[in-house]
Amino acid sequence: MSTANLKNLQQWAGQNGWAVQGLAAPILVVAILALMVLPIAPWMLDTFFTLNIALALMVMMVAAYMVKPLDFAAFPSVLLLTTLMRLSLNVASTRVVLLEGHTGPGAAGAVIEAFGHFLIGGNFAVGLIVFAILVVINFMVVTKGAERIAEVSARFTLDAMPGKQMAVDADLNAGLIDEAEAKTRRLEVQEEANFFGSMDGASKFVRGDAVAGILILIINIIGGFAIGMAQHGLSAGEAANSYVLLAVGDALVAQIPGLLISVAAAMVISRVGKDNDTGKQIAAQMFMSPRALGITAGILILLGVVPGMPHTVFLLMGCAFGYGAWLAMRAKNKPKETPEQLAAAQEALAAPQQETEATWDDLQPVDLLGLELGYRLIALVDKKRQGDLLTRIKGVRRKFAQEVGFLPPAVHVRDNLELKPSAYRITLRGVMVGEGEAFPGMYLAINPGGITTPLIGTPTTDPAFGLPAHWIDERQKEAAQMAGFTVVDSETVMATHLSHLMQMHAAKLLSRAEVQQLVDHVAKVAPRLIEEVIPKMVPITVFQKVLQLLLEDAVHIRDIRTIIETLAENAGHTQDPVELARRVRIALAPAIVQQIYGPTRELNVIAIEPGLERLLVQALTNANGPSLDPGVADVLTQRAAEVANQQEELGMPACLLVPDQIRNAIARLVRRVAPRLQVLAHSEIPETHSIRIGPILKGA
Repeated sequence: MSTANLKNLQQWAGQNGWAVQGLAAPILVVAILALMVLPIAPWMLDTFFTLNIALALMVMMVAAYMVKPLDFAAFPSVLLLTTLMRLSLNVASTRVVLLEGHTGPGAAGAVIEAFGHFLIGGNFAVGLIVFAILVVINFMVVTKGAERIAEVSARFTLDAMPGKQMAVDADLNAGLIDEAEAKTRRLEVQEEANFFGSMDGASKFVRGDAVAGILILIINIIGGFAIGMAQHGLSAGEAANSYVLLAVGDALVAQIPGLLISVAAAMVISRVGKDNDTGKQIAAQMFMSPRALGITAGILILLGVVPGMPHTVFLLMGCAFGYGAWLAMRAKNKPKETPEQLAAAQEALAAPQQETEATWDDLQPVDLLGLELGYRLIALVDKKRQGDLLTRIKGVRRKFAQEVGFLPPAVHVRDNLELKPSAYRITLRGVMVGEGEAFPGMYLAINPGGITTPLIGTPTTDPAFGLPAHWIDERQKEAAQMAGFTVVDSETVMATHLSHLMQMHAAKLLSRAEVQQLVDHVAKVAPRLIEEVIPKMVPITVFQKVLQLLLEDAVHIRDIRTIIETLAENAGHTQDPVELARRVRIALAPAIVQQIYGPTRELNVIAIEPGLERLLVQALTNANGPSLDPGVADVLTQRAAEVANQQEELGMPACLLVPDQIRNAIARLVRRVAPRLQVLAHSEIPETHSIRIGPILKGA
């Protein structure tokens, strides 16, 4: 063949390879059906029986080495085809046995003859017993268990499918994955549900195959006796030696691959975990426990020294398990590298790279929200050590989104060897906004106020709210709770601190990316509203500034529809974010008041002395008039902080009521010294509520 013809042949094979592979399944089905209706020579039966055994072995090996069930997603179809192939071979071999069985044990091919003589020694009674045992193992143990597991797995997978899809959507909205990854994970969830649903039905093939094997054997024995004695004049013994031996050999040839396929199906269905294949998983979980191996070795050695027991076998096996326990213990006690050694190794690896030319890849973006941990706190984020800090952080982000009204950015957790071992630091855009210490395994007993019971522990301060507290061990936990202390673990301390800081800096967390995600989310629910208002009437920058002004005053933006509708009503008059935010506050007045006071209808407010109020209005609203005296501002802020603390100690909300025109200025003035003091304007009091004047702010 010329070189040109060879290249053309290779090109044709490459272009049509997939088409040829696509024809493999239909051709195989046609060949299987042909085995049922066409006469087959004994040598062809040998070929197909050998192929059947090889396919069964290969299927079981693939099932043993797969990492997750979807790695063998074609298994239900393979199960159907292999079952059909075994049944068709049974039909073909039955035809040959009944037609040519009187000629001798080699009438149906060498494979059946070998199974009839080598495996069962030519004794058909032994063959029947062996076949019956194999059927019981396959039908009652392997197949029945696999069928039940498949049924339960299919039901649980379908029930968990909505939750998994919601988790994918949540990760996508949080920015943890992109759209392509989300699409891939959704498809994997759908394929997993389809796979277990198919396996629930495909397991019936294995069960039916076992039943069919029994019926075919009975038919072959009865038919062989009838044909041998009636048509060929054989005696009962001769018919048994010829036909029954061939029937049993035929049944064993089909039953052994069937048992292999049943075991493969059970391995696929019972697979748990997605990290290692079955062999590595079993070895890691069974033979890496020194305690289990040691106890097993001790029991075997004790049995080995009992009189009358086979000492050699038990003692050798006990020594083998004892050696395995010693190896597992040595591997477990192998010293691990300290964080300092790891850091030094990382620096050594990074040293040669410093000689390369700098690129834009060296410029790492600043984390919008970060959590840095000392090396003793790393265990809190390690799931292998039962650390659930990451789960707590996810819960904090979920609660923040439900309360405030937008999904905050993901928290980037990393270790920082520059911190003290038990210290942590919370950063916002690379700047530290909070820090504290936490001690894994210990509890923080917080004094809510008025408790004088002494505690044995390290005195400290609650990092979130500044309350006096003690770090105590688990033995003091119950006593502290009985005394009235609020007792929380290390993970809760850090999660609460993070949640408090996120609430305080909510306006800074609302970047352009979060605003765009919020707009996209609202567009799914009310597409016409977004289409008409943003960005046609209100630019995205103005919309972001309005939301940030609301968040600076601790106003939640959950009612995003009311916010957008109010912006639409007022965007034609002004584009000033401050004025728009003021009008949005009036529209959200019922929600703001409920956020501060709850369901009560009578509002206990703090008021300003009338004379001081007139002075503030003149100073803060008249651009050409005198400015506010610094001394007056200082007295006002100090008095506001004192009154706010008094209200909180009494268990009442701290809320200052002022005229509309000075609300923004007063809110900015008192925010630094009394961050929890809310400032309401007169127009923000709903008509359904009444006010009761409480403390009065007076001038000097």
